[in-house]
Amino acid sequence: MKIDHATIAGVRHEIEEVNGTRLHYVTAGDRGTPVLLVHGFPETWWAFRKLIPLLAVHHQVYAVDLRGFGDSDVAEETFSSAVAAEDLHLLIEHLSLGPTHVVGQDISGAVVYRLAATHPEDVISLTAIESGLAGFGAERLADVTHGGVWYLGALASSGVAGLLFEKEARAFIGDYLYPFYGVSSSAVGPEDVAEFARTYSRPGGFAGAAGLYRGMLTEGQELRTLVQDAPLRVPVTTIGSRGGGFTHAAFGSVTAQDPTAIQLEGVGHYVAQEAPESLADALIDAFAV
Repeated sequence: MKIDHATIAGVRHEIEEVNGTRLHYVTAGDRGTPVLLVHGFPETWWAFRKLIPLLAVHHQVYAVDLRGFGDSDVAEETFSSAVAAEDLHLLIEHLSLGPTHVVGQDISGAVVYRLAATHPEDVISLTAIESGLAGFGAERLADVTHGGVWYLGALASSGVAGLLFEKEARAFIGDYLYPFYGVSSSAVGPEDVAEFARTYSRPGGFAGAAGLYRGMLTEGQELRTLVQDAPLRVPVTTIGSRGGGFTHAAFGSVTAQDPTAIQLEGVGHYVAQEAPESLADALIDAFAV
């Protein structure tokens, strides 16, 4: 599969076939324990472009495009956080990474939680950044009558994401979403928006996001049952800026012990893009526990 993508110095782009799909990821660094970075929305691995070099000084870093995102294969209608978690498990297994520090942000919260709950042998530590979980408050984010945002329900509705957003991906991401969250052009510039829009605008480019947002509204009982059977016992850290308390409450509900909470003041929702140095410092400290 030929990819005409943006890149940064020092990373290698790879494609692996796992679980009936092809996953694109980048890797950097050749020392220390492995770290797996899992993006949110409207993101791809490119969300970690500033963070990867900072972590790669100390760790082997892998940043993946989830199924349905970036330069990985388009997702099917049945795509869910459970499928994405199994994709990651098989990727870790295929690459022989062994136990890995797993970092998830935004909508990937359920993905990384499921990975840690169902395959704890894969995970040294789990860090959740500005994230939530179905069944533990995430559904409220789509409740427009109580401050939720309209586009979550649109993305979760079958067929609507492709109808509304694909052809106008660049405008939706660059002119609406990032400004809506107060992200400055110095953090996410026009070239960054173009790179995100490049793959979101492909046919089915929003299918991954649609599947994860659909799960955010429907899989609450499933996650509540999972935590009853398998509360997390790996070290968990929550990192928040705007949503620090929300993230901590969600992941505190699925762990056997209270997570370590880190609050980054003066930072917006897209922490990896807006404050990579502060995030790198927090992550390196969390990985050392």
